[in-house]
Amino acid sequence: MSINTYKEPNFDVAQLAHVEILSPNPEETVQFFTSFLGLEETARDGQSVYLRAYEDLYHHSLKVTEHKEAGLGHIAWRTASPQSLQRRSVAIQAAGLGRGWTDGDIGHGRAYQFTTPDGHMMELLWDIEYSCSHDLHKKPLHTVSKRPNRGVPANRLNHVHLMDTDPGRTTHFMQEVLGFRLREQMVDKGIIVESSLSVSDIFQEIAVMKESTGRKGKLHHLSYWYHTPQNLYELAALLKENEIYIEAQPNKHGISETFCMFVYEPGGNRIELLGDVSGMIYDPAWQPIVWDKTEMSRTRHNLMAASLPDSYWSYGTPATLSHPVKTY
Repeated sequence: MSINTYKEPNFDVAQLAHVEILSPNPEETVQFFTSFLGLEETARDGQSVYLRAYEDLYHHSLKVTEHKEAGLGHIAWRTASPQSLQRRSVAIQAAGLGRGWTDGDIGHGRAYQFTTPDGHMMELLWDIEYSCSHDLHKKPLHTVSKRPNRGVPANRLNHVHLMDTDPGRTTHFMQEVLGFRLREQMVDKGIIVESSLSVSDIFQEIAVMKESTGRKGKLHHLSYWYHTPQNLYELAALLKENEIYIEAQPNKHGISETFCMFVYEPGGNRIELLGDVSGMIYDPAWQPIVWDKTEMSRTRHNLMAASLPDSYWSYGTPATLSHPVKTY
Protein backbone atom coordinates (compact mmCIF):
# COMPACT_ATOMS: atom_id res chain seq x y z
CA MET A 1 0.00 0.00 0.00
CA SER A 2 1.29 3.47 -0.91
CA ILE A 3 2.48 5.72 1.92
CA ASN A 4 0.19 8.37 0.47
CA THR A 5 -2.95 6.25 0.92
CA TYR A 6 -2.21 4.48 4.24
CA LYS A 7 -4.03 6.14 7.13
CA GLU A 8 -1.74 6.89 10.05
CA PRO A 9 -3.02 5.13 13.23
CA ASN A 10 -4.07 7.22 16.20
CA PHE A 11 -2.64 5.93 19.49
CA ASP A 12 -3.91 8.66 21.81
CA VAL A 13 -6.19 6.28 23.78
CA ALA A 14 -4.08 3.63 25.50
CA GLN A 15 -6.28 1.29 27.57
CA LEU A 16 -9.45 0.58 29.49
CA ALA A 17 -8.99 2.08 32.97
CA HIS A 18 -12.22 1.35 34.86
CA VAL A 19 -15.98 0.89 34.54
CA GLU A 20 -18.77 2.21 36.74
CA ILE A 21 -21.91 0.10 37.04
CA LEU A 22 -25.18 1.12 38.68
CA SER A 23 -27.03 -1.16 41.07
CA PRO A 24 -30.33 -0.97 42.98
CA ASN A 25 -28.76 -3.42 45.48
CA PRO A 26 -25.27 -1.96 45.92
CA GLU A 27 -24.23 -3.84 49.05
CA GLU A 28 -25.23 -7.19 47.53
CA THR A 29 -23.42 -6.23 44.32
CA VAL A 30 -20.26 -5.34 46.22
CA GLN A 31 -20.47 -8.59 48.20
CA PHE A 32 -20.75 -10.53 44.93
CA PHE A 33 -17.52 -9.04 43.64
CA THR A 34 -15.59 -9.29 46.91
CA SER A 35 -16.80 -12.65 48.25
CA PHE A 36 -17.06 -14.63 45.00
CA LEU A 37 -14.69 -12.88 42.55
CA GLY A 38 -12.17 -11.88 45.21
CA LEU A 39 -12.03 -8.18 44.37
CA GLU A 40 -10.58 -5.79 46.95
CA GLU A 41 -12.52 -2.78 48.19
CA THR A 42 -10.23 0.25 47.88
CA ALA A 43 -12.52 3.15 48.85
CA ARG A 44 -16.05 4.31 49.62
CA ASP A 45 -17.51 7.72 48.91
CA GLY A 46 -21.16 8.63 49.24
CA GLN A 47 -23.23 6.07 47.32
CA SER A 48 -20.20 4.53 45.55
CA VAL A 49 -17.75 1.73 46.32
CA TYR A 50 -14.42 1.29 44.47
CA LEU A 51 -12.96 -2.17 43.76
CA ARG A 52 -10.01 -3.80 42.02
CA ALA A 53 -8.92 -7.31 41.03
CA TYR A 54 -5.52 -8.39 42.30
CA GLU A 55 -3.71 -7.93 38.97
CA ASP A 56 -5.34 -4.59 38.14
CA LEU A 57 -2.65 -1.90 38.10
CA TYR A 58 -4.69 1.07 39.23
CA HIS A 59 -6.58 2.16 42.34
CA HIS A 60 -9.78 0.60 41.01
CA SER A 61 -11.12 -1.11 37.91
CA LEU A 62 -14.74 -1.09 39.07
CA LYS A 63 -16.97 1.51 40.68
CA VAL A 64 -20.37 0.39 42.01
CA THR A 65 -22.89 3.20 42.53
CA GLU A 66 -26.36 2.95 44.02
CA HIS A 67 -29.15 3.76 41.56
CA LYS A 68 -32.80 2.89 41.07
CA GLU A 69 -31.93 0.83 37.97
CA ALA A 70 -29.03 -1.43 37.05
CA GLY A 71 -26.91 -0.27 34.14
CA LEU A 72 -23.81 1.60 33.09
CA GLY A 73 -22.50 4.63 34.94
CA HIS A 74 -19.50 5.37 32.77
CA ILE A 75 -16.43 3.86 31.10
CA ALA A 76 -13.00 5.42 31.65
CA TRP A 77 -10.12 5.20 29.19
CA ARG A 78 -6.55 6.23 29.97
CA THR A 79 -4.72 8.17 27.31
CA ALA A 80 -1.10 7.69 26.24
CA SER A 81 -0.01 11.10 27.56
CA PRO A 82 -1.33 14.45 28.82
CA GLN A 83 -0.99 15.74 25.27
CA SER A 84 -3.07 12.83 23.97
CA LEU A 85 -5.82 13.72 26.43
CA GLN A 86 -5.88 17.29 25.17
CA ARG A 87 -5.94 16.24 21.50
CA ARG A 88 -8.79 13.77 21.95
CA SER A 89 -10.86 16.26 23.96
CA VAL A 90 -10.65 18.69 21.05
CA ALA A 91 -11.63 15.97 18.56
CA ILE A 92 -14.59 14.82 20.67
CA GLN A 93 -15.79 18.38 21.13
CA ALA A 94 -15.61 18.87 17.36
CA ALA A 95 -17.74 15.73 16.91
CA GLY A 96 -20.44 17.30 19.08
CA LEU A 97 -20.37 14.67 21.84
CA GLY A 98 -18.28 16.38 24.52
CA ARG A 99 -19.66 17.04 28.01
CA GLY A 100 -16.67 18.92 29.37
CA TRP A 101 -13.94 18.65 32.00
CA THR A 102 -14.26 17.38 35.58
CA ASP A 103 -11.79 17.67 38.46
CA GLY A 104 -11.60 13.90 38.64
CA ASP A 105 -12.61 11.28 41.18
CA ILE A 106 -11.09 9.04 43.81
CA GLY A 107 -8.16 7.30 42.14
CA HIS A 108 -7.63 9.67 39.22
CA GLY A 109 -7.23 13.31 38.26
CA ARG A 110 -8.81 15.64 35.75
CA ALA A 111 -10.99 13.91 33.14
CA TYR A 112 -12.83 14.82 29.96
CA GLN A 113 -16.38 13.45 29.79
CA PHE A 114 -18.35 12.64 26.67
CA THR A 115 -20.96 10.23 25.33
CA THR A 116 -21.10 7.80 22.47
CA PRO A 117 -23.67 8.57 19.75
CA ASP A 118 -26.05 6.24 21.63
CA GLY A 119 -25.61 8.02 24.96
CA HIS A 120 -23.15 5.77 26.83
CA MET A 121 -21.17 7.98 29.22
CA MET A 122 -17.37 7.81 28.92
CA GLU A 123 -14.36 9.79 30.05
CA LEU A 124 -10.70 10.15 29.16
CA LEU A 125 -8.02 10.66 31.81
CA TRP A 126 -4.26 10.66 32.24
CA ASP A 127 -3.31 11.29 35.88
CA ILE A 128 -4.10 8.13 37.81
CA GLU A 129 -3.36 6.54 41.17
CA TYR A 130 -1.62 3.19 41.07
CA SER A 131 -2.58 0.29 43.28
CA CYS A 132 -0.87 0.34 46.67
CA SER A 133 -0.92 -3.12 48.19
CA HIS A 134 -1.17 -3.34 51.97
CA ASP A 135 1.10 -6.41 51.87
CA LEU A 136 3.78 -4.79 49.69
CA HIS A 137 6.70 -6.54 51.42
CA LYS A 138 5.00 -9.94 51.49
CA LYS A 139 4.08 -10.28 47.82
CA PRO A 140 6.29 -11.45 44.93
CA LEU A 141 8.03 -8.45 43.35
CA HIS A 142 6.65 -9.18 39.88
CA THR A 143 2.99 -8.99 40.95
CA VAL A 144 0.77 -6.06 41.86
CA SER A 145 -0.59 -7.81 44.97
CA LYS A 146 -0.98 -11.24 46.50
CA ARG A 147 -3.74 -13.56 45.31
CA PRO A 148 -6.74 -13.09 47.64
CA ASN A 149 -7.80 -15.95 49.89
CA ARG A 150 -11.54 -15.59 49.28
CA GLY A 151 -13.83 -16.83 46.53
CA VAL A 152 -12.28 -17.67 43.16
CA PRO A 153 -10.25 -14.50 42.56
CA ALA A 154 -10.50 -12.84 39.15
CA ASN A 155 -7.19 -11.64 37.75
CA ARG A 156 -8.10 -8.38 36.04
CA LEU A 157 -10.70 -6.34 34.20
CA ASN A 158 -10.91 -7.45 30.56
CA HIS A 159 -13.56 -5.60 28.54
CA VAL A 160 -16.97 -3.98 28.46
CA HIS A 161 -19.80 -4.84 26.06
CA LEU A 162 -22.54 -2.35 25.19
CA MET A 163 -25.99 -2.55 23.61
CA ASP A 164 -26.56 0.15 21.01
CA THR A 165 -29.48 1.19 18.82
CA ASP A 166 -27.03 1.84 15.94
CA PRO A 167 -23.79 -0.18 16.38
CA GLY A 168 -22.45 1.04 13.04
CA ARG A 169 -22.61 4.69 14.08
CA THR A 170 -20.88 4.07 17.42
CA THR A 171 -18.25 1.87 15.75
CA HIS A 172 -17.45 4.73 13.37
CA PHE A 173 -17.15 7.18 16.28
CA MET A 174 -14.83 4.88 18.24
CA GLN A 175 -12.60 4.39 15.19
CA GLU A 176 -12.54 7.84 13.66
CA VAL A 177 -12.60 10.06 16.77
CA LEU A 178 -10.94 7.93 19.46
CA GLY A 179 -8.59 5.80 17.33
CA PHE A 180 -9.92 2.34 18.20
CA ARG A 181 -9.02 -0.50 15.86
CA LEU A 182 -11.82 -2.71 14.55
CA ARG A 183 -10.99 -6.37 15.28
CA GLU A 184 -14.14 -8.26 14.38
CA GLN A 185 -17.64 -7.51 13.15
CA MET A 186 -20.94 -9.26 12.49
CA VAL A 187 -23.32 -8.07 9.81
CA ASP A 188 -26.88 -9.01 8.89
CA LYS A 189 -27.88 -8.25 5.30
CA GLY A 190 -25.16 -5.64 5.13
CA ILE A 191 -26.13 -3.92 8.41
CA ILE A 192 -23.60 -3.89 11.28
CA VAL A 193 -25.10 -5.68 14.28
CA GLU A 194 -21.98 -6.16 16.42
CA SER A 195 -18.41 -4.87 16.51
CA SER A 196 -15.38 -5.71 18.66
CA LEU A 197 -12.70 -3.04 19.05
CA SER A 198 -9.55 -2.33 21.05
CA VAL A 199 -6.72 0.17 21.38
CA SER A 200 -4.11 -2.30 22.66
CA ASP A 201 -2.93 -5.77 21.64
CA ILE A 202 -5.93 -7.28 23.46
CA PHE A 203 -8.43 -8.58 20.93
CA GLN A 204 -11.38 -6.83 22.52
CA GLU A 205 -11.61 -4.00 25.03
CA ILE A 206 -15.07 -2.84 24.00
CA ALA A 207 -17.88 -4.34 21.93
CA VAL A 208 -21.18 -2.91 20.74
CA MET A 209 -24.17 -5.00 19.70
CA LYS A 210 -27.64 -4.20 18.38
CA GLU A 211 -30.30 -3.13 20.88
CA SER A 212 -33.73 -3.61 19.34
CA THR A 213 -36.13 -2.03 21.87
CA GLY A 214 -35.00 1.55 21.27
CA ARG A 215 -33.57 2.12 24.77
CA LYS A 216 -30.29 4.00 24.42
CA GLY A 217 -27.14 3.72 26.53
CA LYS A 218 -27.53 0.13 27.70
CA LEU A 219 -24.92 -2.20 29.17
CA HIS A 220 -24.74 -5.78 27.93
CA HIS A 221 -21.96 -7.04 30.18
CA LEU A 222 -18.74 -6.34 32.02
CA SER A 223 -15.97 -8.93 31.78
CA TYR A 224 -13.25 -10.08 34.18
CA TRP A 225 -10.45 -12.44 33.19
CA TYR A 226 -9.12 -15.67 34.75
CA HIS A 227 -5.99 -17.60 33.85
CA THR A 228 -7.54 -21.01 33.17
CA PRO A 229 -10.89 -22.66 32.29
CA GLN A 230 -10.73 -24.63 35.55
CA ASN A 231 -11.27 -21.39 37.46
CA LEU A 232 -14.67 -21.02 35.80
CA TYR A 233 -15.84 -24.49 36.82
CA GLU A 234 -14.82 -23.79 40.42
CA LEU A 235 -16.57 -20.42 40.31
CA ALA A 236 -19.72 -21.91 38.75
CA ALA A 237 -20.01 -24.40 41.62
CA LEU A 238 -19.54 -21.63 44.18
CA LEU A 239 -22.12 -19.36 42.57
CA LYS A 240 -24.69 -22.12 42.18
CA GLU A 241 -24.34 -23.06 45.85
CA ASN A 242 -25.06 -19.43 46.73
CA GLU A 243 -28.03 -19.09 44.33
CA ILE A 244 -26.38 -16.61 41.96
CA TYR A 245 -28.09 -16.77 38.57
CA ILE A 246 -25.90 -18.39 35.90
CA GLU A 247 -27.16 -17.48 32.44
CA ALA A 248 -24.60 -19.62 30.57
CA GLN A 249 -22.47 -22.31 32.20
CA PRO A 250 -18.75 -22.50 31.31
CA ASN A 251 -18.52 -23.01 27.56
CA LYS A 252 -16.43 -22.16 24.53
CA HIS A 253 -17.03 -18.81 22.86
CA GLY A 254 -18.24 -19.29 19.30
CA ILE A 255 -15.89 -16.82 17.61
CA SER A 256 -12.99 -15.91 19.88
CA GLU A 257 -12.73 -19.54 21.05
CA THR A 258 -12.09 -18.55 24.66
CA PHE A 259 -13.80 -20.26 27.59
CA CYS A 260 -16.42 -18.10 29.24
CA MET A 261 -19.47 -18.04 31.46
CA PHE A 262 -22.19 -15.44 32.02
CA VAL A 263 -23.81 -14.65 35.35
CA TYR A 264 -26.00 -11.91 36.81
CA GLU A 265 -24.76 -10.04 39.86
CA PRO A 266 -27.48 -9.28 42.45
CA GLY A 267 -28.15 -5.81 41.04
CA GLY A 268 -29.13 -7.31 37.69
CA ASN A 269 -26.07 -6.55 35.54
CA ARG A 270 -24.65 -9.36 33.41
CA ILE A 271 -21.03 -10.29 34.21
CA GLU A 272 -18.84 -12.37 31.92
CA LEU A 273 -15.93 -14.39 33.23
CA LEU A 274 -13.27 -15.39 30.72
CA GLY A 275 -11.26 -18.50 31.47
CA ASP A 276 -8.17 -18.50 29.28
CA VAL A 277 -6.00 -16.25 27.18
CA SER A 278 -8.12 -14.32 24.70
CA GLY A 279 -6.74 -13.45 21.30
CA MET A 280 -3.80 -11.06 21.09
CA ILE A 281 -3.14 -9.03 17.96
CA TYR A 282 0.43 -8.10 17.10
CA ASP A 283 -0.08 -7.33 13.41
CA PRO A 284 -0.13 -3.53 12.86
CA ALA A 285 -1.95 -4.06 9.55
CA TRP A 286 -4.63 -6.38 10.99
CA GLN A 287 -7.68 -6.71 8.77
CA PRO A 288 -11.00 -7.05 10.65
CA ILE A 289 -12.79 -10.40 10.54
CA VAL A 290 -16.31 -9.87 9.23
CA TRP A 291 -18.96 -12.53 9.85
CA ASP A 292 -22.37 -12.86 8.31
CA LYS A 293 -25.02 -13.56 10.95
CA THR A 294 -26.18 -16.61 8.98
CA GLU A 295 -22.74 -18.20 9.50
CA MET A 296 -22.96 -18.19 13.28
CA SER A 297 -24.71 -21.54 13.85
CA ARG A 298 -22.28 -23.32 11.54
CA THR A 299 -19.34 -21.58 13.22
CA ARG A 300 -20.44 -22.73 16.68
CA HIS A 301 -20.78 -26.31 15.42
CA ASN A 302 -17.34 -26.28 13.81
CA LEU A 303 -15.70 -24.81 16.91
CA MET A 304 -17.58 -27.10 19.31
CA ALA A 305 -19.04 -24.02 20.97
CA ALA A 306 -22.23 -23.96 23.03
CA SER A 307 -25.23 -21.94 21.92
CA LEU A 308 -26.09 -19.00 24.13
CA PRO A 309 -29.62 -18.60 25.54
CA ASP A 310 -32.07 -16.22 23.91
CA SER A 311 -31.70 -13.84 26.86
CA TYR A 312 -28.09 -13.18 25.82
CA TRP A 313 -29.31 -11.44 22.66
CA SER A 314 -32.14 -9.48 24.27
CA TYR A 315 -31.36 -8.66 27.92
CA GLY A 316 -29.30 -5.69 29.00
CA THR A 317 -29.39 -3.02 31.68
CA PRO A 318 -31.36 -0.89 32.29
CA ALA A 319 -33.77 -3.73 31.61
CA THR A 320 -36.42 -3.20 28.96
CA LEU A 321 -37.39 -6.88 28.92
CA SER A 322 -38.28 -9.13 31.84
CA HIS A 323 -35.49 -10.82 33.76
CA PRO A 324 -34.98 -14.41 32.58
CA VAL A 325 -36.47 -17.10 34.79
CA LYS A 326 -33.89 -18.64 37.09
CA THR A 327 -33.11 -22.29 36.48
CA TYR A 328 -30.73 -24.18 38.74
